[in-house]
Amino acid sequence: MYLVVGLGNPGKQYEATRHNMGFDTIDVLVERHKIPQGGVKFNAMYGSGFIGGEKVIFMKPLSFMNLSGGPVQEMAAYFKIDPESELIIIQDDIDLEPGQLRIRKQGSAGGHNGLKDIIGRLGTQKFMRVKVGVGAKPKGWDLADHVLGRFSADDRKLVDEAIELAADAVEKIITDGPDAAMNEYNRKRVTE
Repeated sequence: MYLVVGLGNPGKQYEATRHNMGFDTIDVLVERHKIPQGGVKFNAMYGSGFIGGEKVIFMKPLSFMNLSGGPVQEMAAYFKIDPESELIIIQDDIDLEPGQLRIRKQGSAGGHNGLKDIIGRLGTQKFMRVKVGVGAKPKGWDLADHVLGRFSADDRKLVDEAIELAADAVEKIITDGPDAAMNEYNRKRVTE
């Protein structure tokens, strides 16, 4: 069984912002696999279904980004998820250009407060991440203003394609393993 978590912020005012790449990717996966809404548990929206015969719990924490760790830790404990082999976090990444993806099997939070909270609550950095590039903040900008902002029309096209690729990458991790997914998607970049 896998727990696939899309990071983001709940509420209409945060829809389509840079920080909601995880939520947007979960939406694509839920649509593709016709996942019924399971309700709200542990301060998170969730639903369950199957990808390639493997049971998957899809989750969107409702705690706001910086407090994502509590809902993730509680859901993982409830479903007896091994973070090192059964947890996949989908997140935005300012170190990647819009349209870029990067899959990692472990690593630090890299300044991402949602990841920092998850690492703190789980007590490990060893879990899979699918990172969706949102671009670096412009010089002189506040980081919060950047990640809570929206994309230009050109970047939005790249990001929409990257979200579809991120959903593909999650499917590949589940069906063929993280190494196969890294080999395929860490080289890809959406092009204009």
